Amino acid sequence: MPITRRVTTHEGPGGTFESLAVLDASAQAPCPGILLFPNVLGTKEADFAYAEKIATLGYTVLVADIYGQGKRTTREDPDMGCYMAELNADRALLRDRVNSAHAVLKALKEADESRTAAIGFCFGGKCVLDLARSGADIAGGVAFHGVYDAPPFANAAITAKLLICHGWDDPIAPPEATVALATELTQAGCDWQIHAYGHTGHAFTDHAVNMPDKGLAYSADADQRSFRSMKDFLGDLLG
Repeated sequence: MPITRRVTTHEGPGGTFESLAVLDASAQAPCPGILLFPNVLGTKEADFAYAEKIATLGYTVLVADIYGQGKRTTREDPDMGCYMAELNADRALLRDRVNSAHAVLKALKEADESRTAAIGFCFGGKCVLDLARSGADIAGGVAFHGVYDAPPFANAAITAKLLICHGWDDPIAPPEATVALATELTQAGCDWQIHAYGHTGHAFTDHAVNMPDKGLAYSADADQRSFRSMKDFLGDLLG
């Protein structure tokens, strides 16, 4: 199965964006499409590698740039959250950008536009939730160690099914935030499930993170368990 990477430059709300399509070049028909929203740093090699794992399961993946072409940060950058902060301050713009990325995914000739879903990590988990909150026609979404605060405006009807993979000791999403999300999704009539991993903090899928004293650390067990849960969830949704 030859997995191919292809840079996809596209226009969107506020400028030009550079996403990456990851797909099986030998597929005889369009595959279900998956949006992958990165964490606070923006698109990077770790996201592309994760997308390749998903593509081998029979999906066409778009690693979505929602910051803008050339707007990337690193953990060494003292202002690494600057682009995320801009979108946190303007949730309507965030909503528009995640929907624009979904349109780009559906326009790929290798993607079945009638069968799409989204996954995201950390801030990317918020992107998944805001895409669902906007009423987008994704079949479902998976948030890994996401950020759960609702936007300051009313949601559209949520039709997507949602899987929340959550570290119970996550300082960014403490128990009260997790319960608030469950309450929000229940009131919206959403089909949701939360998989909470004990003794697990934020960033549990990120091999590069090891700050257990701050509640941020990779967890091999939670990483593997959440990947299996995602695989089963997407398989049920998209066949």
